[in-house]
Amino acid sequence: MGGRQLIFPLHPLVQARRATRDDEVADLVALLTAHGDPAAGTPDEIARVALTVAVASLGDNHLWQDLQLGSRAELSALMRRWFPALVARNAGDMKWKKFLYRELCAQADILICKSPSCAVCTDRAVCFGPED
Repeated sequence: MGGRQLIFPLHPLVQARRATRDDEVADLVALLTAHGDPAAGTPDEIARVALTVAVASLGDNHLWQDLQLGSRAELSALMRRWFPALVARNAGDMKWKKFLYRELCAQADILICKSPSCAVCTDRAVCFGPED
């Protein structure tokens, strides 16, 4: 684990948003760390990756873009390594940022889908559609 870089450089605008949305970041970090894989790294490493993903979630682009990764596939690989239990819960391959926020809403008993099922939701293409 030695020299492996776990914190991804984030756009300064994304970092600045954290000041006004720190409670949101804390909720995302808690969700991610609760599903962290101890085999992936130490608790500190899991927490650092969770914080990086949480802060990047404040960005305006797809999460993989705000993490400055090359593709959604790279983000999915990162999630599989550090948070495999969340990957298993994302059985429909929902876009990661939407999935994470949906998980937070589910914890708070807030339904975000307009329909009782994603299969018939009018926003399905937004949640599950292809990414550029």
